Amino acid sequence: MSTIVGGMIGQLYAIVIDCPEPSELAEFYGELLSLSRLEDSREFVVLGNESGAPLVAFQRVHDFRPPQWSVPDHPQQMHVDVMVADLDVAEPRVLALGATLLDGSDKSVGYRVYADPVGHPFCLVTPPK
Repeated sequence: MSTIVGGMIGQLYAIVIDCPEPSELAEFYGELLSLSRLEDSREFVVLGNESGAPLVAFQRVHDFRPPQWSVPDHPQQMHVDVMVADLDVAEPRVLALGATLLDGSDKSVGYRVYADPVGHPFCLVTPPK
């Protein structure tokens, strides 16, 4: 077994999210994160930024079971934090895209918890003051 001391092992290429309809969920995250489609097929969609770097990908899972917030039988699997300047300005925009404010979100100052259109939780967060 080798030990790595210092230095990078690798670098983030993309986050891949399982979902029932990649094109639909990519539309949601493309709008939410201001990303463009770099690759688009029925089974797999990749979004990236203006430099062309892939950041988020969506792959079709035919027996997809959506996560449920705070339910151990359906764990959240992953979540994304999205930095916004103002929660009250950002919230109506993500709700219009198809997000849902999750139960238990007390709208605390600094973050709010939502679900994307297929149930993955994500948070809108504000910069530390």
